[in-house]
This record gives sequence, structure tokens and C-alpha cells, in this order.
Amino acid sequence: MNKLEINIDESFPHLPHAPIIEAVIDIRVSENELPEENTLKSQIEPKLVNYQFLDSQREIQFHLQHVVGPKESTSNPPVIQDLGWKGLRFRSEDGKQIVQFNKNGFVFSRLDPYQSWETLFSEATRLWEEYIAFIKPIEINRVGVRYINRFQLPPGEVRFEDYLNPSPEAPRGLDFPFSNFLHQDTLVVPDHPYAINIVRTVQPPTDPNTMAITLVLDIDAFTLSGFEFDNELLKRKLSEIRWLKNKAFFGSITDKAVKLFE
Repeated sequence: MNKLEINIDESFPHLPHAPIIEAVIDIRVSENELPEENTLKSQIEPKLVNYQFLDSQREIQFHLQHVVGPKESTSNPPVIQDLGWKGLRFRSEDGKQIVQFNKNGFVFSRLDPYQSWETLFSEATRLWEEYIAFIKPIEINRVGVRYINRFQLPPGEVRFEDYLNPSPEAPRGLDFPFSNFLHQDTLVVPDHPYAINIVRTVQPPTDPNTMAITLVLDIDAFTLSGFEFDNELLKRKLSEIRWLKNKAFFGSITDKAVKLFE
């Protein structure tokens, strides 16, 4: 197997109508003690221009106890354990961007309409700087870039092979039409500490007038190992992961699909 050369300067086709419904930058750190909830909220909220407090998150764990007796088995009521406060979420005034400040990480997501990687990266970086001012991470455990794409086939189109590469195939001798499918692949990148998770699925028609089918292509590229906190190294890894995400996206769709988004 040839060594993969990651080229973050490689250009990809510009898609004015890209099918992205959500883009996420996810950075997980070794869990740290946050200031008290109200203290953090009061200190960080004024710094988040054009964002409003959305909610406070807590970690809840459920334990199911199943007892097997000589004659019958019984289930006790679930035990609910509150693991404490996890972090805060804020949402932009237009409702299109959400940022999470958690004990164990930072998450920034952009909803449709997607603008560009440069815009996403710039805003995530600005908010990340506010996060690390409070958290002061020592180690980063995971970095991920996830893009969820959803596109509707023209009415009457059911030939997935015209849009997905590779496309789902029925078993030999059972060449029947698909009513649904779900396919997941996880690829480990040779000679690099990265992996890519690719999920392809179909959503049944929701509009009885058109009976159009929707395809979902969910791509999550991420690191496989942690590293000591270094902001410049983090930015480099994000650029490389973004490149992998683009390779996975354009390698998963056909030229016909690309024309849908131009």
C-alpha cells in the first residue's frame, strides 16, 4: 500500500449549492474543572458577541438491574445517577451556529446554509480561544471534523449508482429494488494518526406529491491519538482532517451528483 501524502493546499471543486446540513468541529480535552456554572456563564457570555445562552448540560447515567430468579426474571426500576454539570451551550442570534463549552471539550457546529471552511474555521477558532482561556487544557484527546450532507434525488430517480460511489448492491440472484439501506465504513489512514467514518443511508419520500428520495452522506474524520496541547499543531491537524473529509466526500459521489450542487 502506497503512503498517503496529505496535501492541505489541494483545491476541490467549489459547490455553490453544497448539500451540507451541518458542519462540526469537535475538540476533546482531558477533563478539567470548570468554574461554577453561574460564574462561567457570567464571565464568558459577554465575550460571545451575537450569541445567546441556550442551555446548561448535565451528564445522566442510567443503570438497569435485571434479576433472574428460579422461576422468572424481574427488572427493577432503573437507577438514575446524576454525574454533575457538563457544560454550557450558546446559540447565535440567527440560530445557525451552536457552541458548547464542556468540561471535556469544545464543539462548534454550523447549520444550513453552509458558508465556507474559512468562515467555519475562523469562527470556531475565535470561540476556541475563549474556551481555552478558562479551561487551559494540557492535552487534546481527539480532534474531529464532521459534515452531514443530505440531498434529494430528482423525482422518480432511484438509481443510487448514478449518485453514490460505490453504490449499494443487492446480493447476487436478488436484484430487487431497495426500499432502504444503511452502510457504514471506518477507514484507518495508513502512516497517519487519522481515521474516517463514512455513513451512507437513504430517507424514504416525505412528500407524497413528488415521492422524491433523499440520500444522506455523513463523513466524520478524526484523530486516533492524543497529543500535548499546542495551538499551532491543532490548527495543522484540523487542516489535514478537513482535507481527508473532502477526499472522502468527492470520492463518495459521482460527477452527476456534483452537477446537482454546482
